[in-house]
Amino acid sequence: MDVDYRLAFNMAPVGLCLSRNRAIVDCNQQLCDMFGAPREALNGQSFQVLYPSADEYERLGARMLPILNTKGHYADDRIMKRANGDLFWCHVSGRALNREAPHESGIWAFEDLSAQRPVKAELTAREREVAARLLDGMTSKEIGKSLLISHRTVEIYRARLMRKYKANTTADLVHKLMAGG
Repeated sequence: MDVDYRLAFNMAPVGLCLSRNRAIVDCNQQLCDMFGAPREALNGQSFQVLYPSADEYERLGARMLPILNTKGHYADDRIMKRANGDLFWCHVSGRALNREAPHESGIWAFEDLSAQRPVKAELTAREREVAARLLDGMTSKEIGKSLLISHRTVEIYRARLMRKYKANTTADLVHKLMAGG
């Protein structure tokens, strides 16, 4: 049986894109619908257009590099930005086609988590990063090591998140983050 890989790419139930040097080479309609932009507006663009801030784009790219070098693949849940500026939780997973130069080229899948996990509070870039790692079950020390900041700084951000989400405990905060508030 002949498999039409182009049709499979275009009809996949998740957003897919091919990348070269952290730019979108091609994407499917599902990705366009998720981010609210036509294919012509996304193809050729840096992934930075999908991030809430240039800072988050740079920091995540630097953090992914050693993992992609070692494993050849990467996945996480993060807050992304639609073309209209709305923020949403997204599961992103990808594979480098060349582990020695992981950003050179890859294939990436994006799954919109907003139905299960809406973004309700206004969060800073660092708060979004800490929140994503709390959802991964990381401790303050693990988050600090991951973000290259002290665990005490992580605790300050966690306290801010707890205030914004009116949470009494970290477990309550994680529950509210999962539920969107």
